Amino acid sequence: MSDHPTIALIGPGAIGTTIAAVLYEVGRTPILCGRTAHPQLILRHDEGEVVVPGPVLTNSSTITHPFDLVFVAVKTTQVADSANWLAALCDKNTVVCALQNGVEQKTQLKPYVNGATVLPSVVWFPAQREPDASVWLRAKPRLTLPDMPRATRIADALRGTRCAVDLSTDFISIAWRKLLQNAVAGLMVLANRRAGMFSREDITELALAYLHECLTVARAEGAVMNDNVPKEIVNGFHHAPVDLGTSILADRQANRPLEWDIRNGVIKRYGRLHGIPTPVSDVLVPLLAAGSEGPG
Repeated sequence: MSDHPTIALIGPGAIGTTIAAVLYEVGRTPILCGRTAHPQLILRHDEGEVVVPGPVLTNSSTITHPFDLVFVAVKTTQVADSANWLAALCDKNTVVCALQNGVEQKTQLKPYVNGATVLPSVVWFPAQREPDASVWLRAKPRLTLPDMPRATRIADALRGTRCAVDLSTDFISIAWRKLLQNAVAGLMVLANRRAGMFSREDITELALAYLHECLTVARAEGAVMNDNVPKEIVNGFHHAPVDLGTSILADRQANRPLEWDIRNGVIKRYGRLHGIPTPVSDVLVPLLAAGSEGPG
């Protein structure tokens, strides 16, 4: 790889636009690949805005060589639709950084990346798409990556940007903790409400019951978390802006497919694998699946 690695980004949605913008600010603008053509991307934050020049490419046949680093910011429901992009952009020398929810990114992406190294990440910042197609970044961006040699390619690409990068020797615990946060946010879909709903005492009780169920499964999968994690996660929602949403709620309100399986179904699936009762999941997961896929 050269001193100036080639970088591509698939999926310039809320998270993808954020990463593209922080790279653009330091002169490392990635090639932008997506389903919809845009002449530019706009990221708004507390200090102003960043305009990333396009275009967003929509035809994978325009890619003539593999890239050194590929950020994948499509949702897991869109991975198969990104197969042509991944085939064109990746080879065995490529590092793929999965900017996706869940704990199964490597399994999800491996069939499509031509032998590239897939590294999962944990995304620690809320960003949301606005009606004018701009993205509103609501907190300082930060990623956590597993502490392994090829992670340095991602860390080096983001070095000096407004996005902090942490390398963790216990990535599995951090990934599962974020999954618990994403899982309980699934309650927002069923209530059709944003973070303010967690101020209700009954919702707090339900959320804590669900999170203790999730915690038991996470520990069976090797995650190390203390008993206070469920309360810490719920307290985070208590202190969040009441209008703070989540991507799965936005998808439900737009009648798009939901990431119900990798955010919530995974708890039920792994619980069954380990012989762990999951009574809340047994109710929550079918409702999310029906909300995503119907029929009706």
